[in-house]
Formats: sequence, structure tokens, C-alpha cells
Amino acid sequence: MPLDVLVVGDANPDLILRGDVVPRFGQVEQLLDGAELVLGGSASITAAGLARLGVRVALVSAVGDDVFGVETRRRLDQAGIDTSAVRRDPRIPTGLSVILSTAGDRAILTLPGTIPTVAADEVRSAVLRLKPRHVHVASYYLQPGLAAELPELLGWLREQKVTTSLDTNWDPAELWTGMDAVLPTLDVLLPNREELRALAAALGHADGTDESLAQRIAVRGPRVVVKAGRDGGFSAGDGDVARAAGLELDVVDTTGAGDSFNAGYLAAFIGGVESETQRVRWAAVAGSLSTRAAGGTAAQATRADLEDAR
Repeated sequence: MPLDVLVVGDANPDLILRGDVVPRFGQVEQLLDGAELVLGGSASITAAGLARLGVRVALVSAVGDDVFGVETRRRLDQAGIDTSAVRRDPRIPTGLSVILSTAGDRAILTLPGTIPTVAADEVRSAVLRLKPRHVHVASYYLQPGLAAELPELLGWLREQKVTTSLDTNWDPAELWTGMDAVLPTLDVLLPNREELRALAAALGHADGTDESLAQRIAVRGPRVVVKAGRDGGFSAGDGDVARAAGLELDVVDTTGAGDSFNAGYLAAFIGGVESETQRVRWAAVAGSLSTRAAGGTAAQATRADLEDAR
């Protein structure tokens, strides 16, 4: 049976630290409220969210031949993700993110490790073998090699009649380059509000509301679907905007909520949900529900959760 979605990008553990997490140097010892080692990486969390929603999903990624790599693969398998295209590299350590999480914000420290090593040829090989209907690429700015090859890869995927989406995530260099070559052959762009504003500014659109910035980017090619935190999200095309609210919940941890938002939207996008407002509603509800537990995957939505969100 053909694959529904092939996700491309980062696979690594997240070490989430909560409580008094702002470091004070000088050998000061601080006591935490909690610490969890969970499945991390935007691509992995999105893939896990899709699997939880009953979508047939595989991951193209790389891990090291180390304890973090073994644990990452174990958790990917446990989530129901096809890991046949997850490469083990004995030369490079598995990537790792340490997340310093407070009630209202978070900081992320990332060791790239194997994350930047995925190449376009690996994606092509997986597409030809697994025959997905859709390819989603995550963490564009953590993978400069893949990013350089992405315009050509997207063009090839379009020739194969495969739809595509991209979540750039944050650019650590804060340069936000490359999107002018990517957007014309991309079907869906999935930024959060901060990423939207930074991308729009890099593309020469510095002024305007978030909705107007998204519409200006959409003119270049993709549907722009924006994560808006507690406000849910919105989706902009060339001339129209669809909005949907999330859920009011007691938030435990926002780590990976945007990736669960991606999973909700993509499940609707490939699953026959024709209303753009309903697609965004699925995304916003999926993002909201994921905040009920620590880490990005422990409380991800089920299909029933989204179908009940009318």
C-alpha cells in the first residue's frame, strides 16, 4: 500500500528541563522542577503526530551509532513510524536539544550532530521506494546541505505528482535566506508568527498585519498556514484567509506543539478535508492537545479528537 506522508528532517532526543532554568554561572547549583528525555526533532514529532492520527508515515533522517541514536530509533518505532530510511552514521553523534522551559517561554540549545547530514538523494530514493503521496520537510535552517538542494528536489517531486510542505523552524543565524528559490514549487508553508515575520522581512515585506504578510508570501506559490499559539492559527492563500481557534487548556509544556499543529493540518490536507477552515481547526486542536504533557509526543491528538472538533 502506498505511503501517505514521507517526513524529512531531524531525529534526536529532547532533554526538557523545567523550573528555575535560567543559568547562573560561577558554579551555582540550581534545583529543577522536572526533567524528561523525550523524542525530539521537528520532523520526528510531526511524523509521530501523523502516525497517532492513523496516517501511514515514514521518516528520512540520520542518527549516530550511540546511545541517543538507539533511543531515538526505539521511540520512532514505538510511535508507529516507518524507520527504514533512517540512516545510522557511525562517524557523527546523534543530535541533541536541551530545552529550558518556563511557564511562558523556552530556550533551546541544540547540538546538530547528524541532523545536517540528510541529502536530497536519500529523499529521492525513499520516494521511489515508498511512493508517498506527500513529502514534508522540517528544520530547513538546520540542514544547509539539504536546503541548497531543496529547490531542485521540490521541482522533481512536483514532476512525480507528490505534494509538498515545509516547516523552516527558526534560523539560528537569523538570516532567513533561500526562500525565494523554494516557494514557487512548494504547496504548503507552515511557519509560526515569529518565523512568518522574519521570512516576510527577508523577502522584502517588512510592514503589515500577519495575515497580509502571509498573503504576500502566498502569492509566490504556497498556501501559508501559520501557527498562532493560544490564538489557534490561520491559513492564507492568494486572496483569502481562513482562521480557527485552538482549545483552552491547562498547559504543561509547549515543546513540539507547532509540530503537532503540522501533523493535524497535513492529516486533513491529504485526508479529504476540503474546507480550509476545518483543516486549520484540525491543526489548531492538534497543537493545543499536545501541550497537555511534557515533550512533543506524549499527549498528541487522535483522529477522533480532531473529528470531534467541529
